[in-house]
Amino acid sequence: MHIEFRHLRTIRAIQQAGGLARAADMLNMTQSALSHQVKGLEDQAGVDLFVRRSKPLKLSAAGIRMLRLAERILPEIDALEEEFRGLRSGKTGRLHIAIECHACFEWLFPVLELFRRAWPEVDVDIRAGLAFEALPALQREEVDLVISSDPIPLANVTFNPLFDYHPMFVASAQNPLAQKSMIEAADFRDQLLITYPVARDKLDVFTELLTPAKVEPRATRAVELTAVILMLVGSNRGVSVLPDWVLRDLRSNADYVTRPLGPQTITKRLYAATREEDATKPFMAHFLKLGRSEPVKLQRG
Repeated sequence: MHIEFRHLRTIRAIQQAGGLARAADMLNMTQSALSHQVKGLEDQAGVDLFVRRSKPLKLSAAGIRMLRLAERILPEIDALEEEFRGLRSGKTGRLHIAIECHACFEWLFPVLELFRRAWPEVDVDIRAGLAFEALPALQREEVDLVISSDPIPLANVTFNPLFDYHPMFVASAQNPLAQKSMIEAADFRDQLLITYPVARDKLDVFTELLTPAKVEPRATRAVELTAVILMLVGSNRGVSVLPDWVLRDLRSNADYVTRPLGPQTITKRLYAATREEDATKPFMAHFLKLGRSEPVKLQRG
């Protein structure tokens, strides 16, 4: 027996309409064509699906079994069709984000709140990219966007620029380095440097300053949370280097000082890596637009 979705829709329509004529109108077909379809289905099944002499037309026991099947399956098919229509129109989709940057949560959550309001039907998730290879996962379609400051040539991957930022030195106002207007690599030699728990090649303070200058801090301490790093720094338990957007609220706090790194000002750029074919999707283009504008507002305070 070969049952098609149209057969299930026919059974449901006849039950809802109570007769062939109204069901045919619901299905946009002639009554003759509908009667022929029902006869063919009954021939396949080898049983009557309707009690012919009843008014309104009623389902037989076999017809009721088929109706129950239709009531289980058709809503799922209808929902799937609606989802596919949304995908074709760009209204729905998936945006699973991997982050190679601990501090990016500070600006990402405000961006996602605005994005959620505009695209409520897009499935959003966040994965910490530091625990796995985020860019290969992007190529395997396990995630859809990677926040990174380290663009590398990859097949079918586009690094969409978001915004520039400055890694900034932060210390307690009681730290002797608070007297300096700019912090250089040599100043870290007698300091305990507090960083995120990632490899040095993922930390701006090392890649942009200490490693090129061949300078080692007195000691390092890895801390997971930005708030804890700032708590320790405020207690003069160490110093740190964080992106400028993280430090916006400390400018008026007398317990802290923030200073640029030198002798030349260090500027880095953050990117959103996507698969090439995804960058022009309407919801992805809107996320990229928000990712360029909203963090700048945080930087400016």
